[in-house]
Amino acid sequence: MPRLTLRAEPRQLPGLLWLLLPLAVTAALLWFGLVHTPQHRRSFFGTHGPAVILLKSQLGSALLGLALIQLVLALWMYGRLPGLRAAPHPVGTVHRVIGVFAFLFSIPIARQCILAYGVSLTGPRQALHSLAGCFLYGAFVAKVVVVRHRRWPGWALPLAGGTLVTVIALAWYSAALWYLNGFRVPGL
Repeated sequence: MPRLTLRAEPRQLPGLLWLLLPLAVTAALLWFGLVHTPQHRRSFFGTHGPAVILLKSQLGSALLGLALIQLVLALWMYGRLPGLRAAPHPVGTVHRVIGVFAFLFSIPIARQCILAYGVSLTGPRQALHSLAGCFLYGAFVAKVVVVRHRRWPGWALPLAGGTLVTVIALAWYSAALWYLNGFRVPGL
């Protein structure tokens, strides 16, 4: 009986492994959020109760603003803004600095969410927010992988960056907008 073996070209295997890293990050966060016992009374930068939700909503709105700035800078860098040429070199540096700042800025918000509430799939809003929050860090890892490994196809970077901005917007929509709009959002 012939044996089936999985063979990969030497250059393809590392690419496949890098592709699995974002999935592993997303799955790990999802798993942790599902098995972790939520600590609903957890403070956030010294705030408690409803003030925590207000602070997270404000910080989440700032994070969305940074993500939108990142999107505009990326479009400018690649000459995709109508009427503007490709951006000068310093714009790329600003894009990277804002990206690092946005990532670091997101960590306390995500930490509070996953430790205080875990992953909740009980309703459409909670499920959307939980899944977007877990996927956000997988999308971030995917974007870093694509940026660092320049052998990916040309469409990979816009896809990774666009996905990252989209999941940040979904997380904001399903939590910050929900709170700031009187505990309701259109469509959920």
